[in-house]
Parts: sequence; C-alpha cells; structure tokens
Amino acid sequence: MTFELYVHVPFCLRRCGYCDFNTYTAVDLGEGASRSNFANMAIKEMGILRHWQLEHGISEPPISTIFFGGGTPTTLPADDLVRMVRAAKDIWGIEAGAEITTEANPDTVDESYLAALKDGGFTRVSFGMQSAVPHVLKTLDRTHTPENVSANVAAAKRVGLEVSVDLIYGTPGESVEDWRVSVETALELEVNHISAYALSLEPTTKMGRQVRRGELPSPDDDDEASKYEIADRLFGEAGLRWYEISNWSVPGFESRHNLGYWRNVDWAAIGPGAHSHYARSTGRHLTDESLPEHNMDECFGIRAWDIAFPRVWAHQLNQATLPWKDTEIIHRTANIEETVMLGLRLREGLPLSRIEEVSASKPAASVLRQLHDEGLIEEPSTVIVPTLRGRLLNDALIARVLEAVDC
Repeated sequence: MTFELYVHVPFCLRRCGYCDFNTYTAVDLGEGASRSNFANMAIKEMGILRHWQLEHGISEPPISTIFFGGGTPTTLPADDLVRMVRAAKDIWGIEAGAEITTEANPDTVDESYLAALKDGGFTRVSFGMQSAVPHVLKTLDRTHTPENVSANVAAAKRVGLEVSVDLIYGTPGESVEDWRVSVETALELEVNHISAYALSLEPTTKMGRQVRRGELPSPDDDDEASKYEIADRLFGEAGLRWYEISNWSVPGFESRHNLGYWRNVDWAAIGPGAHSHYARSTGRHLTDESLPEHNMDECFGIRAWDIAFPRVWAHQLNQATLPWKDTEIIHRTANIEETVMLGLRLREGLPLSRIEEVSASKPAASVLRQLHDEGLIEEPSTVIVPTLRGRLLNDALIARVLEAVDC
C-alpha cells in the first residue's frame, strides 16, 4: 500500500503564453491566499483533510513521496516549503528514504536556496528547462536563460539533490535542429532524469489565441512525432531509459511520485484545484453526504478536487471546511479504462492478469498477435508493452485493447 502527497502552489512570477494551469501572478488573492501565507493555509488543509480521513476510517501508511508543483513552488521561500514537509510528517508520517521533490523555475533559485531545501529533507528538484534555444524560450514566454539552467543544475548537484529537467517540443517556430540542440544541451547537464512533453495548446491561452489569429504556426503532429523519436534515440544512446511515455531516466532514478500516479496509488492533493485519488478499499468507507448518492458496492475508488480559485479555497479553509469543489465515484467501466490507459504508458507494461482482475476478461491471443504484427506492442507475453510506434500511437493502442476487453 502506497500513499503520496501533492501540493499545488498556484503562484508564478509571470504567466507563460502556453500555460492553462491554475496559476496566478498576484501576490495576494484574498482570505489569506497569498504567497506570504500560503504555507499556513496548506498546512491548515492538511490538518482538515487528515481529520476527514480519520472520520471515514481511512488509515494511510506514512507518505512515500511528496511533490510540490504549480505554478512555481519556488516563488515561495525555501523555509515555507520545508515547513510544509515537516507538517506533513507530523500529520501522516513520512517513510524512511521518501522522495521529496519540488518543481523550480531556473531563475527563482540559487545555491543557498537549494541548500536550504536539501537541509530541510528535499531529495530532488525538477527544473523547467523547456528549451535551450533563446527564440523558443521567448515564444514560450519563459524568463530564464540557458545559463540559468546550467548554473542551477550544477548548484543542485553540489548540495546533493537529484536533478530532473523538463523539456517541451513542438513550440511554434521550433525547428528540428532547435529541438536537437535542446536535447543535446539537456544531456550535457548530466542529470539522471529528463521529461519531454509535446506542447499542449489550449485555445484560451495567449499562444492559442496567437495561433488562431495566424500570428504563430499551428503545432504539427508529424513534426512532434519526429521530435519524439529524436529525443528517444538520443536519450537512449546516453544511457537514459524510457519508463513512461514522456519520461526517461538513468535506471534507478525514475520519479517515484509520477510512477505512483501511473500505478493508480492513493494520493492526497493540497492546494487550489488539486486532485486527490483514493482506491476501492477507501471508497467503501465513503457512504455519507460527502459524496453523491451511489451504490458503494460498485465503487472502485473516488476522485476529489479542490476549489480552483484561491480566495474561495482559502475561505473554506478559514471555515475549517474541506475545500473540495466536487467528488466522483470511479465505477467499473472507468476503472477498466483507467487501468488500461495507465498501464499502456509504462515500460513495465500492462499485465494481462491485471486486465482480467478488473474486467473478468482479457484480450484474445489473436488480438495481441495482430497488435504485435502492426508494430504497436512487443512480442506478446503475460504483459502488454508498447513499442516506440505504440507510444507514438498510444491513444489508438489503448482504444484497440479496450475494444478487446469486456467493459
């Protein structure tokens, strides 16, 4: 049994043009939802959530991973991040050797900040590098420079933190050579983990509007596929192995927190708009007015999500009320779909026994042979593992497997 904690810090110094996350540039959003007071509010939510868990007979093990995301968690003082970790330890306990990570914008930290994180129990930092090419960073509205990334990766290593960098491919105006430069520059940093994500362009963002007006070219699927293949090859040649579609690491340095999401463990989420997940054994306790009326015998877990707007979120906390906007029961069909979708993103693959466990059926051998013959999965065995082509066509692969399973 595994239990993780996610803390969403909704503050940024500047909103990037492609971003549609729940983030804000104002320093004070009211009701105590401010940069200077956020740690106090998050700790308050931890306490209220723990009380809710106890009321419902939910007993989680000590926390195995903590992840601070955003937004930009490092807009807060390092001492505030450390204070939230210590509060989580007091409330739930933290297992020995736990992974504790924060995302960081490369221009919001320095060596003393990183040292304070290390001294406070953090084990890992994930830098939002995005690109090593200035004109691409400018299009993305990123404020850091490639030099910021290099300097702070080196500083993080010196203080003893594990380091990951995030890249984005498919930015309007980014050439294949631009992307190759970014990948090679990331590898030159000699980090043990790299994430590479295709640009997700939402129509309501600044960049989405620029594309709609014709000011920027629209992202191209073939271009993104080519860039993914370049990244996968170069990462592999450098000794980083893919373990999830968008993540590569030196073996043994996978993000344990992210793997928890893909393995569908329990996690509690703190902060405006953050989403929590509890598995089936937890769901059996949830029979009161905190959830919609459902037959709990058909419950395979629940999701719950916080109010997104920080002022309203904080108002609920000030009333000593759990700031959930809503909850959702995970029923059988959704559970099957999620099991297949999550498993087919991982290098460890999707065991046929797991499909049978959740659906009482599994794809026929002829279906698996066809998927293999089409180059979508590795040689059929007791586990379905996507090939490179299967990763590139992952949505189609998921749909094909689901068609062959009794939902």
